[in-house]
Amino acid sequence: MSLKTTLIDVDALAALTPRDVLIVDCRFELSNPAGGARDYAQGHVPGAIYASLDRDLSDLSRQAEGLGRHPLPLEAAFSALLSRWGWRDGMQVVAYDAAGGALAAARLWWLLRLTGIPAAVLDGGWAAWTAAGKPVERGEPAPRPSSDVSLRYDASQLLLDHRAVADGASGQLLDARGAPRYRGDTEPLDRAAGHVPGALNRPFADNLDANGHFKPAVQLRAEFTAVLGATEPSHVVHMCGSGVTACHNLLAMEHAGLHGSRLYAPSWSGWVSDPSRPVATGEE
Repeated sequence: MSLKTTLIDVDALAALTPRDVLIVDCRFELSNPAGGARDYAQGHVPGAIYASLDRDLSDLSRQAEGLGRHPLPLEAAFSALLSRWGWRDGMQVVAYDAAGGALAAARLWWLLRLTGIPAAVLDGGWAAWTAAGKPVERGEPAPRPSSDVSLRYDASQLLLDHRAVADGASGQLLDARGAPRYRGDTEPLDRAAGHVPGALNRPFADNLDANGHFKPAVQLRAEFTAVLGATEPSHVVHMCGSGVTACHNLLAMEHAGLHGSRLYAPSWSGWVSDPSRPVATGEE
């Protein structure tokens, strides 16, 4: 089986043999953290297990370390999670959410990418699955834990160093937040409004069409190139508010054939955890 590594459509997912795919429901609401689990219990893709952004895909106990609102889970914790889920080498992983991949699905895709595991995001997410009339399962599937999993993050894809960001050595920052937050017009979540000096803006919502599907790869490539100019993809570092929706831009670039960009995981919430760091407002 040829593994999908960026996006998968509804029909392709429905055709996969259940024993060969790990499906993860990542629906999550920032304003109601329990809402995703509630929605999952009411109906999900058959065989899917549930992942919470706060509990499974982040380690909130590390927020005080200056790593942002959604610090990455430690490697041991993420490995143990995959073991509980029943992941095994060579298995296709598919993540979906109710936001076109923009919340936790792209985050899980990127975490798996960090460990070298092929994964894909369901294009159109939960809405596309139900609109296609595909079957829905309620309750939770029987657990199928695998043997112990022990994985390491590829540090070359990850940037945690605020100093490297400050001195410009990290590369061209690309901020995935909406334009009003980037400009500093408003800031509903973090200590200060604005953006890291020198960062460019590409709102993650621009990756999707009116139906919540990713735009065609050729269109995404043109749009990212218009923002980044001659900057090589390998010199692009994505950020957002807490390192979650930035993964959507990274996924979109990979889908568009713009390979090799990285993530500044602490993102804006990590940057402004130190009041001495500079803040820019307006357009760059």
